[in-house]
Parts: sequence; C-alpha cells; structure tokens
Amino acid sequence: MLSGIRIVEVEGIGPGPFAGMMLADMGAEVIKVHRPDGAQSPGAADQAIVDRGKRSIVLDLKAESDREIFLKLVASADGLIEGFRAGVMERLRLGPEDCHAVNPGLVYGRMTGWGQEGPLAQVAGHDLNYISLAGALWHASLPGQPPVTTPTLVGDIGGGAMYLVVGLLAGLLNARSTGEGTVVDAAIYDGAANMMNLLMSLAQHGQFVPERGKSLLDGPHWSRSYRTKDDKFMSVQALEPKFYQIMLTKLGLEKDQDFARQFDKDLWPYLTSQMESIFASRTREEWEVLFAGSDACVAPVLTPQEAHHHAMNKARKTWVEREGVLQAAPAPRFSGQKEWSPPAAPVRGADTEAILAELSKS
Repeated sequence: MLSGIRIVEVEGIGPGPFAGMMLADMGAEVIKVHRPDGAQSPGAADQAIVDRGKRSIVLDLKAESDREIFLKLVASADGLIEGFRAGVMERLRLGPEDCHAVNPGLVYGRMTGWGQEGPLAQVAGHDLNYISLAGALWHASLPGQPPVTTPTLVGDIGGGAMYLVVGLLAGLLNARSTGEGTVVDAAIYDGAANMMNLLMSLAQHGQFVPERGKSLLDGPHWSRSYRTKDDKFMSVQALEPKFYQIMLTKLGLEKDQDFARQFDKDLWPYLTSQMESIFASRTREEWEVLFAGSDACVAPVLTPQEAHHHAMNKARKTWVEREGVLQAAPAPRFSGQKEWSPPAAPVRGADTEAILAELSKS
C-alpha cells in the first residue's frame, strides 16, 4: 500500500520503532539510522521484531560528515521519524528547519511523551506517567486496587505510535497535493487523552464517572475477568441485554431475579462475588467449551503463546513464528495483498554501504 514511500527513522525506543514497523509492514521503505555505539534501552533485542523489513545504516549524527550524509538521506525521503526529547534534533542541526531546507515536502514526525512544548517538554517519563497525567490510567483496574495497565499498549502504542502513523500518513497525503511538508507533533500525553473521547461520550449521560467501579464498563459483574478452577481466567463483557441473557442462560441463571437487574449498580458488588464463585467452579477449558460459538461475549484469557495455537489463529494466521520468534502479523489487512510472512530485521549497519552507494548516484 505504501510502495514507493521512503521513511527515515532515527534510532529510538518504544513507539518510534513501532510506528516504523507499521509503515514497513504496509510496504514503505524504512531506513533506520542506527547509532555507532549500539546504545539500547534495557531489555531491547538485537534485530528486534519492530525492525522487521527495515534497512539499516550506521551514522554518528554528531559528526559533520555523517550529518551531511543524513541530510542527503532526508533529501531522498518522504517522511522522517525521531523520538528524542524536544530540542535534541535542533541541537544536532537536524531539526525541521534544517531538514525542510533540503526537502520542503518532508513530513517530519516527532514522537515524544509530553510534546514539543509545555512545562514537561524537557522532563523524562514513560508510558505509565504519560497516561496517568492524561486521565487515561485512572479507571484501569478493579475498584479498590491501584490502577495498572498492560505495559506500553495504552500509551506508547495506542497514544503514541498509532497517532504518529496517522499523522505521517495525513502529512504524506497533504504533501502530495500541495508539495509542502509538515511537522507531526505526536505526544503520547495527547494521544492517550484523545482515546478517552469514546468514554467521555458515555460521561455525557452519566455512564462514565470519576468514582471507580460505578461506570458502565468498569463496575459491572458482566464487564471483567474471572479466575477459573485451574487458576486461569475468563473475560466477560456482556454489555447488550440480549447478549447478557445468553450469558445468563449458559450459566443457568436466566431465572435469577438478582441477575435479571443487569444495570442495578447497587447489586454489582454482590453479583460480582457470585460470578467469582461460579467461574471458580470449572476450569478455563470447560468454560471455553461451554461458551464456544455463542454470543454471550465470554472468552478465555490467553497468553500470546496460547493464542498462537488457538483455532482462531489457525484461521486468521495473526500470530506467526520466524526462527523461533513469535510475533503478530501486520494489521489492518488489505484486499489483493500477497500472503505475508515475517521479514527479517536487519543487522545493525547491514545496508550502510548499499545506501551510501545509492546516495552517491542521486
């Protein structure tokens, strides 16, 4: 879908590389500019999944000769991704003004936690910090427990990488029609807050409130996960009454007068305790068999490894394995595309000579 688009990605962590992966998955040529020292964040892997399908060149952006090479690379590109704190690229003389001087149509993508401006622009932070200040963490756990989320998904990926990709694609479309580039200021803080708008629409009629456990989706017995007899879990989110009734029938509760009061908030704590006992009476596999193929909106909670072997994955081929490394296939999918298999991630600097040769001819 993005064949013919060239993106330059400056080595960073988290959402920047993820955004580059998404663009590479959709067919863009993504050239990653690696540091000479091989600096990585704790836990980062060489040839990481998020670098699949990219090319790699090693440049020292503090060295004048490599800075000139970088600008030549920028001159050949459609878009750029960088994830430093505000002002770092400017100090390297590689900020938007410098890059637009050699390529006026460049879409300059900036990935930060707090944004390019504001009181926290120079302050360190991570996923959990950004979404907590943005109001997106508050409801993320059961009432009475500290808020907790799946690491990086809400902030780095949802509020960060996804918004950066959307911004880059919008900028690319605009550049094609006007010839003018732009700067995409993708702040995780902004994106995480923006994602809250669906829940804020519930607040318009009192279904999303500050008190945890009292909102439409974070308090009910029919919207949470339950431990099973074998210490595994089942997820339940039977929001619509017709689906809720199917769930009750499957559980043998269709005639229970308390469970019939689905939206009675006063009953939610009691009904939750009842559901805890019910789900603890059988194994996850037993519950999965009972609810399989129904509209009860009940599903097993799987690890990525378990999801890989599930029947759903056999049909969709969403989880794939390459040389023992489990990873998820690109999303979304497009009609007319060839069957996908995971491309390799480049060894650091593997394409340096080839890219330099290409630039010398341009």
